[in-house]
Parts: sequence; structure tokens; C-alpha cells
Amino acid sequence: MVDSLQVAPRVADGDFAPRVENPNGPHAALLVCEHASARMPASFDGLGLRKEDLDSHIAWDPGALETARHLSTILDATIVHSTVSRLIYDCNRPPDADSAMPARSEETAVPGNTGLTVEEKAERTRQFYRPFEALLSDTLSSRSDQSVLVTIHSFTPIFRGQKRSVEIGILHDDDSRLADALLQVAGGFRIERNAPYGPEDGVTHTLRQHAMPRGILNVMFEIRNDLIASSEQCESMAQTLAGWLTKAIAICAEEGRG
Repeated sequence: MVDSLQVAPRVADGDFAPRVENPNGPHAALLVCEHASARMPASFDGLGLRKEDLDSHIAWDPGALETARHLSTILDATIVHSTVSRLIYDCNRPPDADSAMPARSEETAVPGNTGLTVEEKAERTRQFYRPFEALLSDTLSSRSDQSVLVTIHSFTPIFRGQKRSVEIGILHDDDSRLADALLQVAGGFRIERNAPYGPEDGVTHTLRQHAMPRGILNVMFEIRNDLIASSEQCESMAQTLAGWLTKAIAICAEEGRG
């Protein structure tokens, strides 16, 4: 199992502010990793969960940040990422969504999220979501209109006892321009559109909140986490994604999609 602490080694133990890495990266792609870390403030006492739950995919997206960091290096692109577990607050969900602070993740009850008051939810939103929302918005606003928003996620190979055959999902909401181009050039894996999740599952919040109002190209990658379980796999996957993105962005430019 991948150690949850390796996802954000450059963040101090008591610091849970969102982070920008390679802020001056010139590439059009702005990489976003909302589920980058399994870390939790000590005051939450692990939300009453077992250590194996806190290390598992229900608390974070294993391999996602490391893959994004390799992709950042290859493309010379900026990353914005969260530094707190999605069980504390899922930064890819709006505050009014039940899944923003889930009382259950898959088959696992989350005691520390059960029966939260309006005030407790508002405080978590203020402490963890609003800074991430503001940092991502400010980062986009400081860039050119040619930005491309790319979010990086991973998913478990087995969900509620069922094995998933899809290896990489290319997800989009109403704006499918970049996803369409990626599906033209992507290969070598079992690739599906809007799988294993889609807009109906609420997973395109970041795209809807930050990319679509600006009219910029956007896409969400979902990578099966057994394909990015080691540093070598993360680097290899990043090389693959870099090639796809380079070709797909060029197609959008040539065809006037972006």
C-alpha cells in the first residue's frame, strides 16, 4: 500500500492550506489535484476511522499527485492541489453536496462526519474549501485566456465488490471539446468517456466552477490506481498523458475549438 504521507512531503505537519507548485510554469495546462492527500488535522482524531481506512482510497486518490507532479515536470506546468483528506472536505464538491463531507464512503461509515451541524459544516467549508476555491480561481485569473484546466484523479480497481475493467476515464461536463480530442488520440489502455464516474455523480464540480464559466478547455482524468501504484508507474503514466494532451490541445487549436 502506498503511504499516505508521501503525497505531500513538502507540507508542514500542521499546515493544511492548499498549494501551488511550479507557479511560473509556462505551459497552458493548469493541473489540479483535489484529492492529493490523506492528511487530517489531529483535532479530527481520524474521524473515528481505522488506520487502514485512513490510508485507503476512500481518504484520497493514491498516485494522483505524484502523477501530476511528473506531468508538471514534463510539460513545465503549474499544479494547484489540496493538502487535506477528502473525508475532511472534498474540494471537488460544492458545500451544499452531501458528498463534500460524506457520512459514508462506499461501504465505510465515517463516524466523524455523522450528524454534522450546519455550523460545523460551515466551519469546514471556511477552513478547507474556500481557500482552495480562491487559490484555484486566483491562479487561473493570473494566467492568459489560453489556460487549459486538467484535473487528475485516481479510482479503485474494485468498487463495492465489482472489478472495474476501465483503466483510464476521460471525463467532461457540457464542454466536451478537449475530451473529444483526447479520445481521438488516446490509446494503449482501456479508455472510456465519463467512466467510471460522470457528471451525474457530481464529479465535474471543479470543471463547472472554474473552467466552463471562463470558456477554457478542460478535462478530468480518472486513472485506475493499480496503474500508478509506484513512482515508476506514475512517471510512465505522466509521459503518456503529456503526449495525449499535447496532441489534443493542438487539435483543438487547429479546429478552432479552443
